[in-house]
Amino acid sequence: MSSTPYPRRRPQRRSKIPRGPEHTKGLQQVRDVLPPALGARTIPPTPNPVPSRAGDDAVPPELPALVAHHCRHITTYLARAQSHGHLHHGSMGEWQRLVLYALTDALAQTHLLVGTLAAHLERQGLDPDLLRRYLQSPDPDRYITAHAVEHLDGLTGAVPEEPAEPVWTAIGRQIAARST
Repeated sequence: MSSTPYPRRRPQRRSKIPRGPEHTKGLQQVRDVLPPALGARTIPPTPNPVPSRAGDDAVPPELPALVAHHCRHITTYLARAQSHGHLHHGSMGEWQRLVLYALTDALAQTHLLVGTLAAHLERQGLDPDLLRRYLQSPDPDRYITAHAVEHLDGLTGAVPEEPAEPVWTAIGRQIAARST
């Protein structure tokens, strides 16, 4: 049989190497062994949750604005990692430095976004088991960091406890202002 350049006509090549766990099972194993984030804390529910504006099931406009804001930054960092991968493939030192900086920046933005949304759901009194299921993690506190809480305070218009407003509170206020 002659070799053909068309992939559909080539015989299937199967690997004889045993593979690891399935992707979703492998991800869950990683999540289960991750330690909680430093400085993580559980947020007590607010005594009077903010009533929704258009009914009980309406999403506050700040939340989609929050997701859009962070997704723009995450996408920018991922695109930067990809472009550095193409531009600096001749120098391993430059490549690894620039790609890892961009990827860890994207990870930090993702972590802050997830933590802020988790803190919001926790403040709204979402069942802790349901929150753990949504986060796909046995420990939601790994996401709900002090920065995430400050960010949520800015989104919801809470008054900061410190005399100087934390940076993430100010950014949350800016996102909330753009959503209205």
